[in-house]
Amino acid sequence: MVLTQGYPCLGARSVFRRDAETVRQYDRLADPGFARAMVVDLAAFAAGAAGSSDFASFVATFCEPVIESEEHFERLLWKQLEMMIEVDQRKWNGSVSPDPTSPHFAMSVAGTAFFVVGMHPLASRLARRTSAPVLVFNLHEQFETLRSSGKYVRMRDTIRRRDLAWQGSLNPMVADHGQQSEARQYSGRRVDSLWRAPLNTTPGTQEVE
Repeated sequence: MVLTQGYPCLGARSVFRRDAETVRQYDRLADPGFARAMVVDLAAFAAGAAGSSDFASFVATFCEPVIESEEHFERLLWKQLEMMIEVDQRKWNGSVSPDPTSPHFAMSVAGTAFFVVGMHPLASRLARRTSAPVLVFNLHEQFETLRSSGKYVRMRDTIRRRDLAWQGSLNPMVADHGQQSEARQYSGRRVDSLWRAPLNTTPGTQEVE
């Protein structure tokens, strides 16, 4: 799907063209039995990708459940992230906020900041419509590297033009980090100004080995 001609996200296309994706499959989304495994796998991914100027993504795919609606997927996504926080003893990454209402919020796993992209069969945005539930974790530091190099705005604008051509409309939820909470973009569902992420970011008490 990502390598189909015209697919909007240039970052994702770059990742798959260079085989820079790490794909792990888990049985069920929002199942506590897989939260610890995902934290461990993400920590290993982050350690291997740290400091690289090239895009790399951690792609978590799930066999179940059958997604019933965009709202259903959104609930599962936030439940999964909260379960991961519960088993992740490491401090929140200091470059981003743990407050999901903050414009500087980003998900933190194993001390690393991530932008999360949710994808599923019933996504209203075509670029997020996959045959099974998927969570993509992109390193925040890679976006900051783009900004510091002066390439971010050009890449962002190109992606938005491609998304308009792909979908026929611009994604109403897209915003730059620091303008509003990126939590609003994670599930891909269009939400109103009163929406708040159902996420408790208080760290758990279990250690991850």
